[in-house]
Amino acid sequence: MSSISAFAFDGSTANPPAKISPKGFTSAEQALRAGIDDLKAGDAAAAVAALTYAAEGGEPIARWKLGEIYADGVVVARDDIKAYRCFNRLVEDYDEDAPDQRNRAAISSAFVAVGVYSLTGIPNSEVHADPERARELFQYAATTFGNPDAQYNLAHMYIVGAGGLSKDNISAVHWLVLAAEKGHRPSQALLGHMLFTGDGVPSQRGRGLMWLEIAANGADSAKDEWVRDVYQHDFAAANEDDRQVAAAMFDARSKGPPLPSIISRNVIKSLQMLRPNVPMLAATPAPPPAE
Repeated sequence: MSSISAFAFDGSTANPPAKISPKGFTSAEQALRAGIDDLKAGDAAAAVAALTYAAEGGEPIARWKLGEIYADGVVVARDDIKAYRCFNRLVEDYDEDAPDQRNRAAISSAFVAVGVYSLTGIPNSEVHADPERARELFQYAATTFGNPDAQYNLAHMYIVGAGGLSKDNISAVHWLVLAAEKGHRPSQALLGHMLFTGDGVPSQRGRGLMWLEIAANGADSAKDEWVRDVYQHDFAAANEDDRQVAAAMFDARSKGPPLPSIISRNVIKSLQMLRPNVPMLAATPAPPPAE
């Protein structure tokens, strides 16, 4: 049985292992299990030691989890270069001729995280800003994995004309639609605003207001404040016909299949670049629990 099918990403196991020092692990899989349980128990030092052992032993999830830990700066002090190296190892080791389907979500997240770091670089390190590499990574994750964060980031690069891309709001809307249909709130909000205002695309005020309402209804934290602000601004600018069309579309949509839920976590802090009040980069989604 593989290590991934043996435990959930919330750290729970049927029979948590006894504490073992890194030198006492008999396998990378055992270290991975112990590291996840240590995280759940709040033992940061033991968790990092175990996950490091597992990562060095080739466990992809251990590399992903370490990257997340160092990027979040909650369990341990934030260390972007260590996070970058963990994520980048997953990117470099990915074999598209023999894709790792079991760890697909973690690898997809790693592509997005490395893209974020490549976009801006890491101060005082060997990781320099490389927008073209960022665009390539977002493009790959958007197309190969269908990653909604990558789709959103790629859309924004089309909007501002970054990474060697020409400004192209039509292409941006294409990627935003794909992400919005997955329940990605930033994409829903930005798509709605662009359609409502006709920002480089044919104006569809009612449809735009519908997407903004969907996004605003799902907003649930301080980081989503900009979503509510954009919705309130555009709703105030709408006329009664716009609102009626939006309400009809919203009602018809609510009677159909529910939108899938995208669970997001802050692997990398949202960056605001080139477009005030609209985050350039969305949070990277955590892989879902294994089946």
